[in-house]
Amino acid sequence: MTAPSPSLTPAQKRAASYANTINTLFTEILDSRQSADRVLANYFRSNKKHGSKDRRVIRETLFALFRWWGWLRQLEAIDEQSLWFQRLALAAAIEAHPWTDIISAWQQQAGKSFALPEQALAPKAAAALVFKVSGQHVLARDLAPDWFWQAVAPLPEAREELLIDALCSRPPIWARVQNMPLSKALAELRSAGVDASAAPVFNDAISLGSKSINLNEIRLYKEGFIEVQDLASQVIGQVCAPRAGENWWDACSGAGGKSLQLSSLMQQDSAAKGVFGTITASDIRPAALNELEKRAKRAGFNIKVAPWRSDALPVAREAFDGVLVDAPCSCTGTWRRNPDMRWLDDSQAISDKPALQFDILSRACDAIKPGGTLVYATCSLADSENRQVVDAFLTKRTEFTLETLSHPFSGEQTQYLTIWPFEANADGMFVVRFRKQG
Repeated sequence: MTAPSPSLTPAQKRAASYANTINTLFTEILDSRQSADRVLANYFRSNKKHGSKDRRVIRETLFALFRWWGWLRQLEAIDEQSLWFQRLALAAAIEAHPWTDIISAWQQQAGKSFALPEQALAPKAAAALVFKVSGQHVLARDLAPDWFWQAVAPLPEAREELLIDALCSRPPIWARVQNMPLSKALAELRSAGVDASAAPVFNDAISLGSKSINLNEIRLYKEGFIEVQDLASQVIGQVCAPRAGENWWDACSGAGGKSLQLSSLMQQDSAAKGVFGTITASDIRPAALNELEKRAKRAGFNIKVAPWRSDALPVAREAFDGVLVDAPCSCTGTWRRNPDMRWLDDSQAISDKPALQFDILSRACDAIKPGGTLVYATCSLADSENRQVVDAFLTKRTEFTLETLSHPFSGEQTQYLTIWPFEANADGMFVVRFRKQG
C-alpha cells in the first residue's frame, strides 16, 4: 500500500490510513500464522495513538475480512491497491459497519460505487452483493476451506446452510454467574449498561450481548461473580454434573474455565447437603495453571493443582468419582469467534490431533474409581476428533460404556452429543459421557 495522497479529503485520508494499517496487520497474521487477537494486541500496545474508534474500525474490519475471505480472495481488479480497497469496502458493507464515511471512501478508491446495506447481510444476500459489485459468482461453501468440509461428517443441505450462516455471524458473549443469584447479577449488569439476559438453558448462564465490553470495568467480573464461558462450553460441566462430596479431576484444565464451572456446580449441590467435594486441575503449561489459581482465588474456590510433568499420571489411580478430558483439538468449533483460524490452519490441524486425544483419554481414565464417570469433550466439529476417538477408546477399554445424553437445545437423546453453532448461537462442541463398570 502507498501513503495517502495530499489531494485526498480528510475522510479519504483517514480511510487510506486505516487501509494501510489493516493491510499490514492482515499480511502479518497470514505470514506469521499468529492469531489475529495476538497480533492486534501487540499492535495496539505499541501504537497508543489510536483512540477507541480507530481501534474498533481496525479490529472489526480485520475480522470481517477473515470472515468473508473465502469470497474476497477470489476477486480481481486492475491493480492490487484497487483490489484491496474493494475487499475492505465489501467486508465492511456486508456487516453494515457504522463508519459509512470510511466505507464510501474505500468505494471511491476502489472505483466501485454501491448502496450500503442498512443491516448485516446473511450469506445469500452477501453473495448477491459480491456479484453486483465484482461480477464474481461465489459459493457459500467457499467461506470455509475445503479441508474443513472433508473433516466434518456430511450434513443435510439445510443444516449445512445453517452452519455457514452461523460461521459468518458473531455470537454473543456468554458467561456464568457464580456465588450469587442470577436475578441479582442481571440487575447489576443492566444498571452498568450491559445488555445482559438469562440464557434459554441452565440456571447460571447469561448473555452479555454482542457489543464489545471492557470486563475489567465490571465489578461482578473483577470480584469473581461472573466468568466468561461460551454457552456450548457450559454444556460440558452440565454433562459432568458433579455432586456434593465427589472428587473430580479436570485432566486438561487450561486456564481453568471448566474447573471453575465444576466447582460452582458442586457448590450448588453442596449448599443443600452441607458437604463439599474436591476439584483437581492438571495441565502441561505452568502459565495456564497460574492463571487458574488466580481465577479460583478470585471466585473463592479451592481447586488443587497437579501439573502434568511426564507421561505418568499426575494424580493417584482410581482416586476420582469423575474425570473430565476436555482434549486439545483443532478448535474448528470456535471459528465464529476466531474467523482468522479458518485461513491460518490447514488439514494438519485436525490430522495431528486424534492420536494425542486417544492417548490422553487412555491415560486419564485410569484415575477413575469403578462406577465413576468419564467425560470426553472437544470444541471441534471434525468426526475424526470426536466419534472416531470415542469408538477407538471403547474398543480398547471395554470396561467403559457410553451413556445416553439429552441434547440441551433440541431435546434429542444421543450418546454422541454435538452442539452445532446454529443450535445455541454459540460455539460448536462435542461431548460424551462414559461409565466405568463397577
